[in-house]
Amino acid sequence: MSETTINTPAGTPFVEVTREFDATPAQLFQVVTDRDLVAQWLGPRDLDATIEEYDVRPGGKYRYIHRDDQGEYAFHGVFHTVEQDKLIIQTFEWEGAPGEVCLEKMTLESTGNGVRLHQRSVFPSVSARDQSIEYGMESGINDSMDRLAELLAKES
Repeated sequence: MSETTINTPAGTPFVEVTREFDATPAQLFQVVTDRDLVAQWLGPRDLDATIEEYDVRPGGKYRYIHRDDQGEYAFHGVFHTVEQDKLIIQTFEWEGAPGEVCLEKMTLESTGNGVRLHQRSVFPSVSARDQSIEYGMESGINDSMDRLAELLAKES
């Protein structure tokens, strides 16, 4: 299993995530767009996820909630561009920081031995990006990518 690379260049509002999976672009696309499958891998392992809405199409919306003993953490956004097995562009907003909307671009690229997922998130400011890092974004991303790899291994 490959490692997740998270790049958060100082002084920029960017977060870049890269991970290679033993799957085809079509298999990965299915697992990142199917509502029932998304609930199985999205977020940290110690949080329960409820997917309230997940309509992956241009103009479609999503909303999900993570829960633990301390409370609920809800997120929502809109899918802007969806290209089967290749590309998803969406907004992302944590409801705990309303108005701090990210733009996320996820590409899926065949590597010959699998598929590379690359996601670039653009936060509205460096401080908004840094606050997300402070709240544990990196550990949540790592857990999600590991859980995604595990689910892909079971699905193939």
